[in-house]
Amino acid sequence: MKGVMKKICFVTTVSLTMRAFVVETAKYLHRELGWDVTLICSPDETFAASLPEYLHYIPVKMNRGMDLSALRSIRDFVRVFRREQFDMVQYSTPNAACYASIAAKIAKVPVRLYAQWGIRYTGLSGVCRNLFRAIEKMVCRKSTHIRSVSPMNREFGIAEGLYSAEKVSVVGNGGTIGVDLESYGIENKHKWSSEIRSRYGISENDFVFGFAGRITVDKGCTELLTAFRECVQDGGNGKLLAVGPMDDDHGVDKELIAWAKASGRVIFTGGVPGEEMRKFYAAMDVLVHPTYREGFGMVLQEAGALGVPAITTRIIGASEVMVDGESCLLVEPKDAASLAAAMQQLYRDEALASRLSRAVYDRTKTLYSRPVMLENQKADYVSLLGEQ
Repeated sequence: MKGVMKKICFVTTVSLTMRAFVVETAKYLHRELGWDVTLICSPDETFAASLPEYLHYIPVKMNRGMDLSALRSIRDFVRVFRREQFDMVQYSTPNAACYASIAAKIAKVPVRLYAQWGIRYTGLSGVCRNLFRAIEKMVCRKSTHIRSVSPMNREFGIAEGLYSAEKVSVVGNGGTIGVDLESYGIENKHKWSSEIRSRYGISENDFVFGFAGRITVDKGCTELLTAFRECVQDGGNGKLLAVGPMDDDHGVDKELIAWAKASGRVIFTGGVPGEEMRKFYAAMDVLVHPTYREGFGMVLQEAGALGVPAITTRIIGASEVMVDGESCLLVEPKDAASLAAAMQQLYRDEALASRLSRAVYDRTKTLYSRPVMLENQKADYVSLLGEQ
């Protein structure tokens, strides 16, 4: 039921993040509550043209990294916030959160919501860690409310002194936008699997370990390739489908990359369009997600929408999405031996893999389906803005 119209704004650094994690929420709030919604990110004409008329778009240039251009970005945000007089500004991602939190405080926006989808400095050390921790603490201090992406992230933030327990909460069971189960359509799994396997020369009888993400050290790709090489050293029909771009500075051992490319068992697909990812998940028997740091593990939810069991790391965020031994297997981060053991376990134990497959789909449908997540978010925003 629609009440008093509120004027709200969402800010992310780039349009890719906005499209993936915010646009559906913005549409839902306008449709269900009649709210006036504005989206702000770095300039992207294609993104702007893709939006429905009822969503406003304001570009604000935000450079990557931290430099003096940050002052210009903050100035631009202050001007926008003062002119538009939003009831709430929500900001996410490091640069956008830094600039928008400062500007929203200066402009006296009444509700300044930090959607903390991860804590960047946890993967850093030394001076860089101290610098980004200080920035994170500043963003939290200037925000009136904080929404942590998961319970363990929340507890970590409290323990780190980033915010008080009263200032932060988790929406639902955690996560961001959830998964559109209708779009993923598990009834299409076999068709999509056959399409992808045929495209890359993978037999229907091959057992496919899958990976989705950037091919970098901090995504656990050193352990992934080391463990996979261990799994197939005695033969068998194992394949590794690695879906995602390989950064120039990926940091993975060159010998491992060379082995993978020469093995005939590892397929590096490069980056693929977002709408194609469901087909790649369908081609996987197991998702391997050995990351060092994570917000909440969107790929685990996406794979879960197609009943693909996962192996992931026992870290904040990743370990919270599914339940160890029930809908996933957890291993220690940076431990190739335990990762290889878990991979071999699912390769050899068909009954266990089948049980995990059913459980991961059920958990995803219950907790992370798009309608559930959107309704959770709507209730939270209504509470924040005092709607009745």
